Amino acid sequence: MAKTKSKPKSVSKSKSKSTSSSNAKSHNRAARAVTKHAAGPAVLQYIPWHTIPLEDLNPLLQRQFVVGQEIMLARVLLKKGCIVPEHSHHNEQLTYIVEGALKFWIDGKEIVVQAGEVLCIPSNMPHKAEALEDTVDLDIFAPPRMDWINKTDQYLRKEK
Repeated sequence: MAKTKSKPKSVSKSKSKSTSSSNAKSHNRAARAVTKHAAGPAVLQYIPWHTIPLEDLNPLLQRQFVVGQEIMLARVLLKKGCIVPEHSHHNEQLTYIVEGALKFWIDGKEIVVQAGEVLCIPSNMPHKAEALEDTVDLDIFAPPRMDWINKTDQYLRKEK
């Protein structure tokens, strides 16, 4: 069988750009992904986390995200004591704790999700969370969270 070589796509690893410029590019990429969802075929994306700037939402909360056509992956960093206020959204959500622990108030219960554990949150289910320690969390949303992409998620942009 003959092997063919294809040129790998180059990925810029420069960190010399300003954070605002990088944030703008990250969110432009998200907006393009949402536009592609409505207008065109799926596109393969290879995106190392270090190329996506951290978005500071408040002193205890940062995030990064990647948007596909019908799904979104977010890496969320929460400092101990960070509160995510009660909210709900039409998006289905899977939360995987990479390190640390989050306490959720959901469906009339308190659930502590620790490193290596997953919580599946159905659409439109109100939930609140608190970081019991410094935590790295991966959230998957389907469909993508337009309020995050458009930065209209004011419930996360408060001081606590």
